Amino acid sequence: MTQVTSLTGRLLVATPALSDPNFDRAVVLLLDHDEDGSLGVVLNRPTPVDVGDILEPWADFAGTPEVVFQGGPVSLDAALGVAVIPGEEGPLGWRRVHGAIGLVDLDAPPEVLAAELGSLRIFAGYAGWAAGQLEEEVSEGAWYVVDSEPGDVSTPEPEGLWRSVLRRQRNELAMVATYPDDASLN
Repeated sequence: MTQVTSLTGRLLVATPALSDPNFDRAVVLLLDHDEDGSLGVVLNRPTPVDVGDILEPWADFAGTPEVVFQGGPVSLDAALGVAVIPGEEGPLGWRRVHGAIGLVDLDAPPEVLAAELGSLRIFAGYAGWAAGQLEEEVSEGAWYVVDSEPGDVSTPEPEGLWRSVLRRQRNELAMVATYPDDASLN
């Protein structure tokens, strides 16, 4: 068995070669990655559904845009809350994933977290990979693995996140940000 180095808290950025329409130009925040598999949420797929329409108690705490995001193709009827909490200690109802980024217990009363909540994003569904599946996809060139920043979770312009994350890389990945939406028109 090969040892798995955890990618928890890192971003998966879809390469132009990735042909799965669920992940076209997707930026995925990995919330969990170990020898049993991986789980993450797509950060740049806003839906037209307002947070208040499905989780009314959390509506006032959602960041801009105040909509539910499609976190991935798995379990679209389940909701995950991801929040940025500044500081060393997070409040009850929040579990640190990486740095200031963590998961929110959406069953907890929002008032418990309100004073410390930096930003909140609600995701319907998630992206998941079986043991070894993600590592195989990365080695086949489907994903770039890069560091996340707290602002990735709460960007007010999620549609531009793919290009933005690539542009800030200090290597040849910055050039990929200029890849055309439709390469056949090039």
